[in-house]
Amino acid sequence: MSSQTAGVLQLLALIAALSLAYRPLGDYMARVYSSEKHYGPEKWIYKAIGANPAAEMRWPAYLRSVLAFSAVSVLFLYLMQRVQGSLPGSLGFSSIDPDQAFNTAASFVANTNWQSYYGEQAMGHVVQTGGLAVQNFLSAAVGMAVAVALVRGFARARTGELGNFWADLVRGTVRILVPISVIGALVLVACGAIQNFSGIHEVGQFMGGTQEWNGGAVASQEVIKELGTNGGGYFNANSSHPFENPNPLSNLFEIFLILLIPFALTRTFGRMVGSLRQGYAILGTMATIWLGFTALMMWTEFAHHGPAFEIAGGAMEGKETRFGVAGSSIFAVATTLTSTGAVNSFHSSYTGFGGGITMLGMQLGEIAPGGVGSGLYGMLVMAIITVFIAGLMVGRTPEYLGKKIGTRQIKLAACYILITPALVLGFTAVAMALPTPGDSMTNSGAHGFSEILYAYTSGANNNGSAFAGLNADTQWFNTTIGIAMLLGRFLPIVFVLALAGSLAEQKPVPETAGTLRTDKPLYAGLLVGTILIITGLTYFPALALGPLAEGLAS
Repeated sequence: MSSQTAGVLQLLALIAALSLAYRPLGDYMARVYSSEKHYGPEKWIYKAIGANPAAEMRWPAYLRSVLAFSAVSVLFLYLMQRVQGSLPGSLGFSSIDPDQAFNTAASFVANTNWQSYYGEQAMGHVVQTGGLAVQNFLSAAVGMAVAVALVRGFARARTGELGNFWADLVRGTVRILVPISVIGALVLVACGAIQNFSGIHEVGQFMGGTQEWNGGAVASQEVIKELGTNGGGYFNANSSHPFENPNPLSNLFEIFLILLIPFALTRTFGRMVGSLRQGYAILGTMATIWLGFTALMMWTEFAHHGPAFEIAGGAMEGKETRFGVAGSSIFAVATTLTSTGAVNSFHSSYTGFGGGITMLGMQLGEIAPGGVGSGLYGMLVMAIITVFIAGLMVGRTPEYLGKKIGTRQIKLAACYILITPALVLGFTAVAMALPTPGDSMTNSGAHGFSEILYAYTSGANNNGSAFAGLNADTQWFNTTIGIAMLLGRFLPIVFVLALAGSLAEQKPVPETAGTLRTDKPLYAGLLVGTILIITGLTYFPALALGPLAEGLAS
């Protein structure tokens, strides 16, 4: 069997698995967020934090809860790293420096998981499991809560109430993320991932010296890292490390986890707004972009020019032989079209066009299917932009799901889509203009520029993957990427919740013969085109200086 055939079969198996899980999981999540019942453990949590889960919140109160909870989370994780040297289970590692502790705290709370450190050489068991893994659950639950709040904005009328953040946070964690993670961790352990709390031990000779590894609760952290589209690895090699991702079966399972909730949330959306066809339209848009990017990446990486590539069966530099070109390409697209950022290969070693595909996937806004929660609300914002453009074409006030898209709504949507490009391009320009940041580049020319562009694209879009050629553990990059991660996460949430509140206050608009049908393939195609055009116009000059220039020169 050829490598290309094996890749197609892997892709078909992945699609089949996602299709089987789509309906039951999507319906289950709709029931979770619509239920008025509270389970015993949830009541204990509400009592401990002093929250009333039955109290409805308008968007300012919902936003304040999101920001307050996230601010406390950043502070808690920062302090945990700063006192690591005094904590039990630290494995002898010292406390983390202030700039790196800030960067890591901002990273994990913002669902980015950018790592400027070697996990196995810096973080002990307590910080890894009690700090980083906990934030993997909580940051994912925050994203899901914000997405559900926006969906309620479409579903409700003549009210500004969007639900209760604390109830959404707790339910998303207790009823969705934890149960799936328990099952997923057992699967990964069965595949060969490690799960222990052993210390540092010698494993053998390596290049004339001894090699040491420490154990850890790797399988349990690995599963929520993928399921919650977080991405931070227990080890520096991330999902290319055999302790995290032992074989092709575990690799395919991890890709399945990355895509599972973001795709299933489209059915949750359809169920909650009372139209499954609307959910299918969003699903079709996401799936079209994802499949197109996957096919393009596999073609780019399998294309070989010269005997070395032909013998290797494609561009194998920076890829694990146990995954090959196909398994690496599918993983790379999944992790950059979502906000996961986990890697099983080095994106810096991809072909020029292949590296550009990973960057473009993030620059789309990671909405195909995107991060847990963030992918859905990002796609719904683009849907609003699309109906506005369509309304301009026919001279009609745009509507979406029975809600008028007026001046306020389109301003909020426009602010949402402008924030991230401003952060990415602004920080990249400053870094390239100053002399010191350039010293961190391993390469010069177009590839060196791509390292900087990729870093800020990854940070501001809350992805967390790296181009593997940039030394980001400096005060400049720790600080600026940390700021980009926080602003890239929470500023868009401000506009999403404000948009949700404005939609919930409206009364439904009856459908007429002139209403644009947003549940048809024609609209899905228009939505795909709008996404690609807006992203292309925004980022094409920067991409032309980096991956496109490198790809055309090779």
